[in-house]
Amino acid sequence: MEVQKNVYGMLHAGGAPVEQVIKAAHDELRQLMQQRSEIMKRIGTVKQTIVGLANLFGDQVLDDDLLELIDRKPNGRQPGFTKACRTALMEAGRPLGAREVCQELEKRSPAILSRHKDPMASVTTVLNRLVDYGEARSLSNDRGRRVWAWVSDTGNAMDVAPARISA
Repeated sequence: MEVQKNVYGMLHAGGAPVEQVIKAAHDELRQLMQQRSEIMKRIGTVKQTIVGLANLFGDQVLDDDLLELIDRKPNGRQPGFTKACRTALMEAGRPLGAREVCQELEKRSPAILSRHKDPMASVTTVLNRLVDYGEARSLSNDRGRRVWAWVSDTGNAMDVAPARISA
């Protein structure tokens, strides 16, 4: 797209003033970000449903592809740190603090924490990234401490986005 100045010194791109092009791009970006947020909520809900069913009936009711999609397929190597944090938060069913996520990781795979100099800082970083990805939400509990909740569209306390929650 060619950008030119008209006789009045206003910038134009492809025949439209640049301000209009930027506004249109901004509006589209905002709309796409909203759609992404809604899609992430749906993904969170579907994953929670599948995990719940697998917990009730066992992983054998799921095929390999589905096990991989919900991060439960054993692949002979140590699962990634982000993946482990994501799974702990998703399966908790309630908001967790960084210390609680560390405790869950310690129970599930202690070796994963041993690779980190400061596990709490690493977990906090990953949880904040999950918020950036739209997969989790950061909240404050009744003691004013930060907790993170898996995002889903089930209409529960994790999805309402209150400023404070009881945990």
